[in-house]
Amino acid sequence: MNIDLKPWTQTYLQTVSALFGARLQFVGLQGSYGRDEATATSDIDLVLILDTLTTNDLSAYREAISALPYRDKICGFVSGREELLCWSRADLFQFYHDTTPLSGNLSSLIPEPGKNEVREAILIGACNIYHQCGHNFLHERNPDILKALYKSAVFVVQALHHYRTGLYVKKHCDLLAAVEPRERRLLATHFQLKQAESGQTLNFDAASEQLFAWSGQVIREHGIDKR
Repeated sequence: MNIDLKPWTQTYLQTVSALFGARLQFVGLQGSYGRDEATATSDIDLVLILDTLTTNDLSAYREAISALPYRDKICGFVSGREELLCWSRADLFQFYHDTTPLSGNLSSLIPEPGKNEVREAILIGACNIYHQCGHNFLHERNPDILKALYKSAVFVVQALHHYRTGLYVKKHCDLLAAVEPRERRLLATHFQLKQAESGQTLNFDAASEQLFAWSGQVIREHGIDKR
């Protein structure tokens, strides 16, 4: 059964507000709950930004949330404001668009990544998938790794669609109908793998070949020599 997150987030916000007060810069929600696509196994991916952040703050935060319901599902990103401002702009593309505000305004903390940063995010994501997919095909032969790589590919597809159209499609289920046929086939495989039981895949070699070929093509299209 999914968590009724609205009352839960109110309790969470009260907890972190009481703990950090005016130091609290932003609170947001990411992941499947942020996309309204959560299942019974979904984590609660939270973003917490403070004016500054120390390990003492992390310890106090850990203790404060330990009493909350569903503590085992709480995860996410915690940062100081200055560190976030200095973060890789390519890494911030997904962060910026995939974060649902609960308190504060993310755009007041960081500017929206531009087209060059989106292209960099595409290239980094595709390179990581290409390397890991090839390694897994050659050495590990692990269907769960392949499944995770297809999940990573969804975020690259989101960036590709935004790069081409200027639109960010947040829900993965809506992305399938919005993207080009090449990416639509990739997403269809992702959804099939998502439904498969752990350790199972439809056809390991075929699914690997599709992902490896796709990521290689994306690298060639968006590589440094194409800029």
